[in-house]
Amino acid sequence: MSTGRVMRRGVSIGEAAALYGLAVSTVRWWEQQGVLDPPARVGGKRLYDEAGLRRIGLAYLCCVVGRMPLDQAAVVTSGKVPLNTWQHTIDEQMELLEQRIRQSEAALEYLRHLRLCEDDDIVRHCPVLESELSAHTPRGRVPGADLITAARAARDGGARWEGTAARDETLVKHPPGDERPGVKVPACCPGCRGSVVPSSRGRPRTYCSAACRQRAYRSRRGGTSVPTPEGSDRS
Repeated sequence: MSTGRVMRRGVSIGEAAALYGLAVSTVRWWEQQGVLDPPARVGGKRLYDEAGLRRIGLAYLCCVVGRMPLDQAAVVTSGKVPLNTWQHTIDEQMELLEQRIRQSEAALEYLRHLRLCEDDDIVRHCPVLESELSAHTPRGRVPGADLITAARAARDGGARWEGTAARDETLVKHPPGDERPGVKVPACCPGCRGSVVPSSRGRPRTYCSAACRQRAYRSRRGGTSVPTPEGSDRS
């Protein structure tokens, strides 16, 4: 004789969440944010059928495994957009993750290099710290034989640049409109106006990342222009 549990054609939200090791609040939050459609209710309670459980699983793959923002995950999980639309959304997340991986790899590589120092107090005893500061921090863009002189020059405006980050190492001549001779700023990516880290070999890089390069390619294919550092404003 069949029991009530067997006769049900779905499971409760607690059972659905347990299937993927999620908190019930997470499933509810995904529904509120549009990642999941609210399921049918029986007696006022959510009831998840096979398709509903598969959709929660897809949401898990996007949000937890793929680390997608909820608004992007909703595009993939909705089942209401064309193939090329949700694939494009995944492409964007892949490009972002690839960029973060490159940044993390560069950070790890430098920390391994820093780890090789054999001095108890790096600040007081390391003989190459000054060259490291010049190579990897904005100090390298400021003229001055010593740090005190350089700090005064920086305070007086000798190190002005737009949108720089301390890791940037590529220097170019001052941009149009800056008439002060000798002022240096980091090379800018024509896509996002971010800095371009120099390549250790091969041709010089134009874009800061593969993501920006691909976006520029898609823009050209679509007949739209890519903003330039002089004429764009980032939103």
